Amino acid sequence: FPPAVFPLSCVVQNYSWGKVGLESEVAKLLASGDPLVQIQPNQPYAELWMGTHPRGDALIGDNRIPQKTLGQWIADNPACLGAKVKDAFQGQLPFLFKVLSVNTALSVQAHPNKELAAKLHAQFPEHYPDANHKPEMAIALTPFEGMCGFRPVEEIVSFLQNVPELRALIGEVAAEQLERSGSDDPRGVSAALRVCFTRLMKSEKKFFVDQLNMLVKRISQEAAEGKDTSGSNGDLLLRLHSQYPGDIGCFTIYFLNVVRLEPGEAMFLGANEPHAYLYGDCVEIMACSDNTVRAGLTPKFIDVLTLCEMLNYTPAPSSSKIFPAVQSQLDPNVYLYDPPVPDFSIMRIEIPASIKLYLISAMDSASILLVIQGTAVGTSTAAASEMSLHRGSVLFISANESISLHLSSPDGMLLFRACCLL
Repeated sequence: FPPAVFPLSCVVQNYSWGKVGLESEVAKLLASGDPLVQIQPNQPYAELWMGTHPRGDALIGDNRIPQKTLGQWIADNPACLGAKVKDAFQGQLPFLFKVLSVNTALSVQAHPNKELAAKLHAQFPEHYPDANHKPEMAIALTPFEGMCGFRPVEEIVSFLQNVPELRALIGEVAAEQLERSGSDDPRGVSAALRVCFTRLMKSEKKFFVDQLNMLVKRISQEAAEGKDTSGSNGDLLLRLHSQYPGDIGCFTIYFLNVVRLEPGEAMFLGANEPHAYLYGDCVEIMACSDNTVRAGLTPKFIDVLTLCEMLNYTPAPSSSKIFPAVQSQLDPNVYLYDPPVPDFSIMRIEIPASIKLYLISAMDSASILLVIQGTAVGTSTAAASEMSLHRGSVLFISANESISLHLSSPDGMLLFRACCLL
């Protein structure tokens, strides 16, 4: 039999928003994973891709395997996915697993559901390259900050009353409609919210740049005088404006929740959920798609009309955006993040120092294992030889294969395992 468990060498993306040099968790994992890698101190290390995406197909780190990349190996050995996964996802690995190190904000964006994705792909294939949905989940590795979903209406109304520049962009009629909308009529609230957000996003460039400059000037002066600018979300506004001067996305902070995750906390981003990552390091998993509808904080193609049409305009508090992990009944070292989509799940595996032998159990799905901390020697009947595991190691594990970890680190191990639980 060819080996069905093997190490991967993964592709790094150096997008400009990434943390630079060894500030970046991606770079640190890379440097620990492969001592020959030279980390460039001024280069951004934004994303590590663990999967079969054509722009970042992982290399197989076992010279006894004739295939060079994971994508080629799965194409030749589709049974490795597990019977259910193979049938449900046409012989393809259904997820892309990543590590992100975010230094400056990523664009305000949302991902379409399958129905809209098929339509956008048919109409604008150059901007929407496939017909799949793209739900995502991020789990913080370091304190992580992002925007996600619409704020409760009372928070937005409070900003409309404290930030005259925002009110000017939205217009008095739309602002009053939102102020009058009652919590007893959720459809009315969503409709008013849609009008306000769409007016903001479609405002004339010259007009919104003038208003933004006025706002930034006012907040800067207030901050210099030692005044409290939290009623205008001043700190975040100045930060985003310094990153993307004159960008309409700066105003979205008045509509979207700011969510702060502690390490191990997660957020799930379903279809049509507006979001933007702001700062920090996380592991992320997503369905295999490149469909992103953007509207601000970006130099890329923006599609404001599609975005404003598709969004989910249901207000909710930021606390509701934190997605819970459930401790496994079978193995108390495993915490499962199982979102309401079939494409992916993640397990966080925390092995205490007292355990010296741990079994990564077999499951009916291919999985990718990432080591965040700790060292071990891994053995498996499906591996060609024993594998040395340490921070930054990535392993592919075929369906129905297990690995015994012989731990050698004084402070236990932290692992993340991406899989598909059908």
